[in-house]
This record gives sequence, structure tokens and C-alpha cells, in this order.
Amino acid sequence: MKIVQNTEWFNFSLDSVLLANFITIRAKIKNIIDLGTGNAPIPLILSTRTNANIVGVEIQKPIYQLAIKSIQLNNLEERIKIINEDVKEVSKRFDSDFFDVVVSNPPYFKYTKNSHVNDNDYKTIARHELMLDIDSVIKVAKKLLKNQGYFGIVHRPERLMEILTKMRENNIEPKRVCFVYPKCNQEANIVLIEGIKNGKEGIKFEPPLFVHDTDGNYTIEVRKMFGE
Repeated sequence: MKIVQNTEWFNFSLDSVLLANFITIRAKIKNIIDLGTGNAPIPLILSTRTNANIVGVEIQKPIYQLAIKSIQLNNLEERIKIINEDVKEVSKRFDSDFFDVVVSNPPYFKYTKNSHVNDNDYKTIARHELMLDIDSVIKVAKKLLKNQGYFGIVHRPERLMEILTKMRENNIEPKRVCFVYPKCNQEANIVLIEGIKNGKEGIKFEPPLFVHDTDGNYTIEVRKMFGE
């Protein structure tokens, strides 16, 4: 698999790899959408797990163009479509309840006048909630998801309760949570969350996922995600 990047902008991270491997993919699903796709790592990884049609939505034109190149390099134009659009507007393009799966690796940091932002606008938009926030992602997911469809998001642990609350407010019942740790002796720095639209109550906290072993190498679990 090949992904086109620009080191001066915001390259995809392990977070996208984790989410693409975490989300439940049923055999019969037909349509998946990734909200805030960047240069399309999640659609590309998901294409190895399913034959479903996949849509990626990216607001920044130059990064959208990188995503298009990535799709072309992998000869996946027939299965993956990238849209240059504001996530908050994309639901107008599709019928309600159209997608079986909605995923998102959104900006992590709230934006205030005191925020320490990068001089690079592309990185700022990717990292801070200037154009996309948790509330918007979940509201759009509610509109797009079929009944009993799956929603997956990766974010910072400190915003877990906010995400769970917003999900429930939008009839997406939290079902699975997995905390990700850099090493076994460090605090979690990533959380993976999955919910089901109009799902039954009952949440499962999965075993912790450690990214690196004591020697600083990727753990077996993470190496498997990279196909090793």
C-alpha cells in the first residue's frame, strides 16, 4: 500500500491505523465514510478489510489532492471516492441512513484565543477544532448512519466523557472502548471508541493496547496492523 504525503503538512499518524483496525467490519456492509480523511490512510487500510464502497471527506484542497493521488497509486478509484467538502455539509450529498459505517480521526484540540497553534495553516486545521469538532462529527454521523450502523472515532482520553455524552445525545450507543498506551508504564494517550446507532445499552472496555515494548519496538499487536 502506498500513501502520498507532504512532510511540510500534516502526515497521517498511528491513530488512523489503529482506528482502521479497530472498527467492526461486517461481511455484508456496502458503504463506509471517513469524515476528515486527510490523505486517505483510513480508506486505504479499510480497503484491505472489505470490498465495500468507501468515501473520504477532506476540506483542505491540497491534502484532498494528496488523497486522490494515493487512491490512484493503489488503483482503487473504483472503490474509494474522495470528496473535497466541509464535513458539516457532506450529509447533503447522501440520503439519510445511507452508510453502514462512519469513522473519523478528527482534530484533537479545542481552539481558543490562547491556543498554541502552528504557523502552518494545514497543520493547525488538522490538529485544532477550527473547522471540525466532536459535536459536528457525531451529528453528521447520526444523519449518515443506517439503523444499527457502526460509528468509530479515535481521540484523546481526556475527552472520553464528552464523546460518550455526545454519542448518546445523538442516539449512537457507546459499545466498545479501548485505551492505547505508548508503553506499559505510561498513561494512555489515545482512546478508540465504537458505537451503534440505536444500539442497546451495554459498553465493553477492551484490554489495553500497548504500542511499544520495553525496548521501544512496536508490539506484536501493532506490527500485525502494519502487515508484519
